[in-house]
Amino acid sequence: MSPFNLQTCARPNILALEPYRCARDDYKDDGTNILLDANENAYGPPLANGSTLTPKDGPSLDLTTLHRYPDPHQAPLKQLLCNLRTTHAHTPKTLTPANLFVGVGSDEAIDALLRCFCVPGRDKILVCPPTYGMYSVSAQVNDVGLVKVPLLPAPTFGVDVPAVTAALSGPEAAAIKLVYLCSPGNPTGSLLGKEDVRAVLEHPTWNGVVVVDEAYIDFSAPEASLAEWVAEWPNLVVMQTLSKAFGLAGIRLGVAFTSPEIARLLNSLKAPYNISSLTAGIAEFAVSEGGGLAKMRENRARLIAQRERLVKEMPTIEGVGRLRGGEDSNFLLFEMLNKDGKPDNVTALAVYERLAEAKGVVVRFRGKEHGCLGCLRITVGTEEEVTRFLAELKQTLAEVRGTAPAADEEKREVEASGVVA
Repeated sequence: MSPFNLQTCARPNILALEPYRCARDDYKDDGTNILLDANENAYGPPLANGSTLTPKDGPSLDLTTLHRYPDPHQAPLKQLLCNLRTTHAHTPKTLTPANLFVGVGSDEAIDALLRCFCVPGRDKILVCPPTYGMYSVSAQVNDVGLVKVPLLPAPTFGVDVPAVTAALSGPEAAAIKLVYLCSPGNPTGSLLGKEDVRAVLEHPTWNGVVVVDEAYIDFSAPEASLAEWVAEWPNLVVMQTLSKAFGLAGIRLGVAFTSPEIARLLNSLKAPYNISSLTAGIAEFAVSEGGGLAKMRENRARLIAQRERLVKEMPTIEGVGRLRGGEDSNFLLFEMLNKDGKPDNVTALAVYERLAEAKGVVVRFRGKEHGCLGCLRITVGTEEEVTRFLAELKQTLAEVRGTAPAADEEKREVEASGVVA
């Protein structure tokens, strides 16, 4: 028999790892559900007719070269991304391809930064909960410690600058190599203040890197992105993705804007062909003026209209509490109230489960996150999806709070009475 013992062979931090989970680990899509849990773009990718690449003057997708390895440097794509994010709203300087790392989703950049700056078993990162869960998952995978400084209370969910500054000045400061800030936040939906980010960057003694995750930035105010600010700050990394506003979650394309020096390190440690030719070609089309940008902006406007509709109509439903975060993303964080009118995790979890299991509507329960008691995170869907969601939420809250019969019970009562519905 082999002497192999997984428990003694694998790294202890990996054995103890709790993987990042999503709602679809519990509720699979059977083709009839509406999926409002993962902050995807419900209107899909910015392609003509929803399925083909038909650029006017942008790049075309060449399928005849797939027998060749892809370009390991992605220079054309990087230049298009620089064109997109150089707005001169924050600096007169101009981004160049030397400022970019392109990876398999933002998750590759999150992990690459940890491997680049943190010594396993010694160094730490600082996160500000409630925030994106992959920062802590990647830290544990890499055997990197975690320092948590919570955001300010809802509904602001801003950076607690004095607390972060204190953490970066205290006894653990030398071990903290990275600060991860999510803006707009997930699950908060709130844009972080530019001056708060500046305050962390300007810490007088801390020697580390500030990472601003802007996955949802295109749903915020115009020119809100701090990407071009990396031309001013040598210790700033701004991460973005094509998964959200561009509706291209399936191609897994993430971007990190940073100084040429940090970009050189990230590009040196990546796999040589981490981005496929197909991914790069679709991404080039999506971010080009002659390609998908117009369609992306059209779809974004439709989603923002539905976001505004949810903000207006959600509070009219009995059992829906306060909007606890901001309105800068393609999702909203709302409280679910119990019979006493208080936010409650039992109620929120019951609504989450019943919506998915009985109604085919999958949202995300976030009640266990810091400052999110009783909260569900609802991705903004299409007009039809939002209409269905609002109706199902109203019925489900009534059922959970005991103010209306369950849908199947109501159906039985109608059948028993002989009334045709």
